[in-house]
Amino acid sequence: MLDLDKRSIMYLPGVGPKKAEILQKEAGISSYEDLLFYFPYKYIDRSRFYKVAEVTDGMPYIQLKGRILFFDTVGEGRTRRLIGKFTDGTGMIDLVWFKGINYVLDKIKTGVDYIVFGKPAEFGHIYNIPHPDIDTLDQADKVANGLTPFYNTSEKMKKSFLNSRAIQNLQYTLLSGLNWTLPETLPPAVLNRIHMMPFHEAMRNVHFPESVDKLRKAQLRLKFDELFFIQLNILRTSNQRKLKLKGIVFPFVGDCFNTFYKEYLPFELTNAQKRVVREIRADMGSGRQMNRLLQGDVGSGKTLVALLSMLLAVDNHCQACMMAPTEILATQHYATIMGFLKDMDIKVALLTGSTKKKERNKILPAIANGEIQIVIGTHALIEETVVFSSLGLAIIDEQHRFGVEQRSRLWTKNVVVPHVLVMTATPIPRTLAMTLYGDLDVSVIDELPPGRKPIRTVHRYDNKKAQLYDFLRKEIEQGRQVYVVYPLIEGSEKLDYKNLEEGFETFKEVFPEYKVCMVHGRMKAADKETEMQKFVSGEAQILMATTVIEVGVNVPNASVMVIESAERFGLSQLHQLRGRVGRGAEQSYCVLVSSYKLSNETRKRLEIMVGSNDGFEIAEADLRLRGHGDLEGTRQSGEGIDLKIANLAADGQILQYARDIAQDVLNEDPDLLSEPNQILNERLKTLFAKKVNWGMIS
Repeated sequence: MLDLDKRSIMYLPGVGPKKAEILQKEAGISSYEDLLFYFPYKYIDRSRFYKVAEVTDGMPYIQLKGRILFFDTVGEGRTRRLIGKFTDGTGMIDLVWFKGINYVLDKIKTGVDYIVFGKPAEFGHIYNIPHPDIDTLDQADKVANGLTPFYNTSEKMKKSFLNSRAIQNLQYTLLSGLNWTLPETLPPAVLNRIHMMPFHEAMRNVHFPESVDKLRKAQLRLKFDELFFIQLNILRTSNQRKLKLKGIVFPFVGDCFNTFYKEYLPFELTNAQKRVVREIRADMGSGRQMNRLLQGDVGSGKTLVALLSMLLAVDNHCQACMMAPTEILATQHYATIMGFLKDMDIKVALLTGSTKKKERNKILPAIANGEIQIVIGTHALIEETVVFSSLGLAIIDEQHRFGVEQRSRLWTKNVVVPHVLVMTATPIPRTLAMTLYGDLDVSVIDELPPGRKPIRTVHRYDNKKAQLYDFLRKEIEQGRQVYVVYPLIEGSEKLDYKNLEEGFETFKEVFPEYKVCMVHGRMKAADKETEMQKFVSGEAQILMATTVIEVGVNVPNASVMVIESAERFGLSQLHQLRGRVGRGAEQSYCVLVSSYKLSNETRKRLEIMVGSNDGFEIAEADLRLRGHGDLEGTRQSGEGIDLKIANLAADGQILQYARDIAQDVLNEDPDLLSEPNQILNERLKTLFAKKVNWGMIS
């Protein structure tokens, strides 16, 4: 790539130190290569010229040809604006500038013919075009001959004269300086197989499209490239790990596992749970280190599978640990596991940030000498003071809440790397799983335990609270409990707290005969725990909370989840919250409360929730509606999935095709050492060298 990744953007003609700093901070562009891969987000056809007389309200971007008759400055200080009276002979339209007024007056002359491009607006029955692009007629071939790209820019960029047009000009400077030629990124064998546009032609057409057809072909080639190299990197790393890392062999199933399975198992495992346990047993008996992702919807029985896996470790004279992201969840896992094991002779400890010093002083030596066989905890487990005698299995729950570096510290707890089982109740769409967790073997529990009734979900508007309160009263009268959740709006902690506080007061007034408790993120851990315990024990009938209860509260008696301002939540989060109920044998309900004014997308989101209980179906819909970048919690620190042009929601087929070809390349040449594949090695170094290689970590 001509070392374009090493050439600072500062030295591109037209940039310089100040603009380079803005480009780096605002758009992540620090090199020539970063600029090339800063792709347009949309294109507008500029081959057509409109007449001023044709301008109407609500038109998209338009292009006019004419001249400015005179300029007029209106207002003072911050309200000062420049108005240019523009005509093409068919009518008049105002060109308006709120910023850069002196620059405009210096560069643009009256009585000269210009090409004007922008989005018309109506103000006081007069049409105007704010901050238009203006070019002289001799620029027509360059600016008005077809599809014009639009690049994302921030307010800070615009203030430094780095608007979309300026970015386009920089792309032109860069590509013309390279004579519009760029080295190929793929070897001949791959190119012959995919039959796609050459790389240099794709790059030219994505920034300066010759036609709609060529633009589509360029986008296809660049999407393929992006997904191919991500998959090549994931698969090669996974292959190397499997070859290099020997795992502790767990050759047999012993007394702990068999006794529990035959005498203590609370209910028959589902077929899905049995299948997953078999897969885990095969991994841990293979001599290779296990790296498995266990996906299962809320309430599908992952904790039981985790316990059976830990018992296999204990049977093979090893310790096991389970790391959860919050104290509430760790405590819950500990209580669940102790409930399962009853009086079995297995030593289990709970270690969190709240563990008292006296208790900690007992637990740590017992872990170090192997007396404690299973440890459940939070990130307290990765502290240096925690030393295992023989850690054979590390289980990480809700792994997207831990950074990769945090998880990697578990590996240092044993001479031989322990087996790793990663669990998540956040269903991950297939395309996202292939990209974020493509190096892990995946198991899915796709069956709910017997006796669980599907949760009934309804959507209600917030102007009909009386009916909702009547319904909740009937449920509580039958001995049930109710969650009421308020959203956490980023950056508005005081406002969130106020909403919750007001709701708390309202519920105390409406339900004076019942106990209402409240939990939120600003409370001290001990206070939070006290309030939660009131609900868990049944002392309180209604729990008001922010999303702190999203993960890890198990109250089988709670049958109703009310989600206030449901329009503020993403689909995956709504599904997670809904999973807090439906854990007992009784019929459970989820009530989505929203305002009456909803966007089409929000309405669709709520309809999907009402219509489906399938987490994977919901996750796929979430990906389609919101794109991969917003999926809550899926981007991990160190993961580096920063897609420039591909879209996991729309490009699943390209992703699968790219993965298949990457796998075929590695089957023939695992280390990419052949002469034709040197090009792939070099490209991987360029793309992934900046990132810490967490590839050897689950």
